[in-house]
Amino acid sequence: MKKTLKIGGMNCAACSVSCQRALNKLDGVSASVNIATEKAEIEFDKEKVSLNDIENAIKGAGFFVVRDDPAEIERQKAAQLKSQRRRLIFSLIFTIPLFYIAMAPMISFIPLPYPNFLRPEVNPRLFAAVQIVLAVPVMIAGYKFYTKGFSSLFKLSPNMDSLVAVGTSAAFIYSVYKTILIFGSDVHSAHHLYFESTAVIIALIQLGKYLEANSKGKTGEAIKKLMNLSPKTAVIIRNGKEIEISAEEVEIGDTVIVKPGESFPVDGVIVSGSTSVDESMLTGESMPVSKQAGDKVFGATVNQTGSVTYKAEKVGSDTVLAQIIKLVEEASGSKAPIAKLADKVAAVFVPSVIGIAIVSAIIWLIAGKDIEFVLSIFISVLVIACPCALGLATPTAIIVGTGRGASMGILFKNAQALEAAGKINTVVFDKTGTITEGKPRVTDFIRISDKFTEDEIISLAASAEKLSEHPLGTAIVEYAQSKGAELIPSENFDSVTGSGIDCTVNGKKIKIGNRSFINADYDSAPLADMGKTPVFVEIDGVFSAVIAIADTIKESSRSAISQLEHMNIKTYMLTGDNEKTAHAIASQAGIDNVIAEVMPDEKAAAITKIKSDGSFTAMVGDGINDAPALVTADIGIAVGGGTDIAIESADIVLVQNNLEAASSAIKLSRATMRNIRENLFWAFFYNIIGIPIAAGLLYAFGGVLLNPMLAAAAMSLSSVSVVTNALRLKKVKI
Repeated sequence: MKKTLKIGGMNCAACSVSCQRALNKLDGVSASVNIATEKAEIEFDKEKVSLNDIENAIKGAGFFVVRDDPAEIERQKAAQLKSQRRRLIFSLIFTIPLFYIAMAPMISFIPLPYPNFLRPEVNPRLFAAVQIVLAVPVMIAGYKFYTKGFSSLFKLSPNMDSLVAVGTSAAFIYSVYKTILIFGSDVHSAHHLYFESTAVIIALIQLGKYLEANSKGKTGEAIKKLMNLSPKTAVIIRNGKEIEISAEEVEIGDTVIVKPGESFPVDGVIVSGSTSVDESMLTGESMPVSKQAGDKVFGATVNQTGSVTYKAEKVGSDTVLAQIIKLVEEASGSKAPIAKLADKVAAVFVPSVIGIAIVSAIIWLIAGKDIEFVLSIFISVLVIACPCALGLATPTAIIVGTGRGASMGILFKNAQALEAAGKINTVVFDKTGTITEGKPRVTDFIRISDKFTEDEIISLAASAEKLSEHPLGTAIVEYAQSKGAELIPSENFDSVTGSGIDCTVNGKKIKIGNRSFINADYDSAPLADMGKTPVFVEIDGVFSAVIAIADTIKESSRSAISQLEHMNIKTYMLTGDNEKTAHAIASQAGIDNVIAEVMPDEKAAAITKIKSDGSFTAMVGDGINDAPALVTADIGIAVGGGTDIAIESADIVLVQNNLEAASSAIKLSRATMRNIRENLFWAFFYNIIGIPIAAGLLYAFGGVLLNPMLAAAAMSLSSVSVVTNALRLKKVKI
């Protein structure tokens, strides 16, 4: 059984690792906890463990399960951010004067205004007392560092809060000890207080957490925007009356009215009226789409020009928008393989840091340094080594990447697909409906006889084909309608399977079909070589015209193939069509490699053969007939018009029927992985450089010693910089 739980109380990567470890200790449980989305994806055997056991394990690790709806969760996040801001302001109100009081007397090269009665050499007891009075409120404002930090430490699962709690507590306790000595007789101890370090560290880390939370909130903006797109109300017809109800109350079969400027509340089919619809939120395509009776419309798209009435077909979680949101959330909450590296490091990082801090302190103590120096080293190492940057490196980039993809009509099923897409070096395309429109169209009209005009032939041929259900006949009718031809009722209609039709139109005997059906003397080989099907027209026994029909390539196909070639990606076309037609279509699209006359059940084997040389292969298809091939490929990419987004066999879904989105998906993957590698590099680099400096390595060779306050500032900056770098994905050119 699978379950996704919203986890509250997590602050850093070590928190998520601690929660994940507690869950995975349960028999029959496999869990993945993501700090960026604050969710746990859990698979468990309900015969071995209950949901209650899982929740108890989460509580035992120091966290809790959030059970509210998405809107309430967002409200809570906003309230939490507001609370963080209040605590930060409160801390700064006390920290700034404390820092000034403690540090101003030490700055001799700049004469700063300072009350004489507070100077340590004049009144050391008041100097110490004022500092402790100012430091305590800051520690109270940051009480969560201590409750969570020490709790995790006692459970042998230390996290970032543990580092802050131990470091600032050590500084505070040592300063209190010195204050006691001051109130005794040791007035010189007034120069050895660390109250300002305790307060500044807490304030700086609160500032970093606030900036991080504020930035992290922006990473999921794409999902939030999607959730806010649907209208809250809908106007429906019940019992012959128009009534306004909540959009959530719309039922399948309801007749819904949507006026210009309004959004469609649910998915359905237009019953009456015509309009243009802005479907950019769904497909990423900015041009409006014309809609009329019989056409499908989708919830949250915007009706632009005309009033329409439509029948609700999909409501609630079944709508296209709801499925998109689900896909994006699942992808954002999943972990890419590269994230496992950060998880493994975070699991051992905090205990290692505590060990390094203790060992460093002992070494300097043995080296003869006083307790103040040793304490400074101990605190600096603990504070600078926050694992937050490391834990945020991957999930923040994944959230921004998947959100950017959703806004472009590219849906990644999970983080694994987002990571793997960048490795693609071979793309295999299905032909029909993928490279081509999937619908026959008239491409050429060749008049043979001068007895009838072109307009007459088109009108008579279309009138004859109007009763035909054959796709070629439909193409002729649509062609005639586009030319404004008059359609005349036909008589004595007869369809000869596999050959053609004959009937009478306006007193004229019409025969339309293949060459043998009307015994036409015409060399149609050139048309066949171009992938076109010739249809022969005879009027009153006179061979009058040849109409060439083909499944034409999409406008985006050639440019999409060209883009892939510029990315050094090899392309194939895989089709069941005959060799001539396949090569003709491939030539138009710019594809050199063609595998033709392949049955649907043989496509998977063809993909396996292509992969045999080590190529990392993507299969692009419609997601239905191509399902086995989509699964066999390293990455399956399904192309749909907004109705196929739930295709289980694909790893990536292109909502719009635009193949250029395939190259965009690969570019976005590469940009995201580049961003993740940048984040991981700086997170690792920061700790590799920062910890030795904090431990006094430079000082040992005559260099500087890192102050604990500077360590806190550097730590906060590292987390903010990682999130900020991830946000750059919103602007990167794809």
